[in-house]
Amino acid sequence: MTTQTNTTRLNKFISETGLCSRREADRLIEGGLVKVNGEVAVMGLKVGPGDHVKVRGKPLRTRPKAVYLAYNKPIGVTCTTDPQVHGNIVDAVKFRGGRIFPIGRLDKPSEGLILLTNDGDIVNKILRAGNAHEKEYVVTVDKAFDEAFLRTMAAGVPILDTVTQPCKIARISDATFKVTLTQGLNRQIRRMTEYLGYNVVRLKRVRVMNIELAGLKTGQWRELSSKEMAVIDGMVAGSSKTEEASDFGRRQPSKLKPAG
Repeated sequence: MTTQTNTTRLNKFISETGLCSRREADRLIEGGLVKVNGEVAVMGLKVGPGDHVKVRGKPLRTRPKAVYLAYNKPIGVTCTTDPQVHGNIVDAVKFRGGRIFPIGRLDKPSEGLILLTNDGDIVNKILRAGNAHEKEYVVTVDKAFDEAFLRTMAAGVPILDTVTQPCKIARISDATFKVTLTQGLNRQIRRMTEYLGYNVVRLKRVRVMNIELAGLKTGQWRELSSKEMAVIDGMVAGSSKTEEASDFGRRQPSKLKPAG
């Protein structure tokens, strides 16, 4: 392989083309579906500009223009790019400008805002738990709750062998509240309410960082504006770019034309 100093890990190199996430690239490498200079690649391999990389026998194409979408996900859509999964988010969005993947997840029975992109680096920066980017939800449970419920939710609830981080929460009605999280534990809000004896009957994400759901009907998407992306770029400017922190690849600057 190349001996140049400007080499990149193969999984990151694949991700940078927009073909898939870094984690998905790892699976392709492990499955023997990636060749570098005619030889089957191994995990941890580094490549450079002079190397020829093929995935499933096809040369990697030049990275496409970066795309950033805001999507109002309906209930029933699954946040996966797997075409074998009925109701996957790629089929639901019907974006014709190239391959995209969701930034994070929103459960199948949940609805609301999710972001999608072909930009691996921004996925890494937004999803890293240590970066504490806010996500806001409106949640309705199956019965009225009292102030003690709100105080307990705000302080932290023991789930998944940990205690949730403090969060912002406010009452909307007898059985509906607004909550802002900086964590992303699996089915976090549902598990928190279940611990306190309540079941979620509706969960809608209304904001991710500076991007709000307002104006998007269920099933609609839009491209993020250059102003919105400038704010996001500023919010993630200090995020880690290390291999260990990411499942995805690096982003290039782009012009902007819009996610469990």
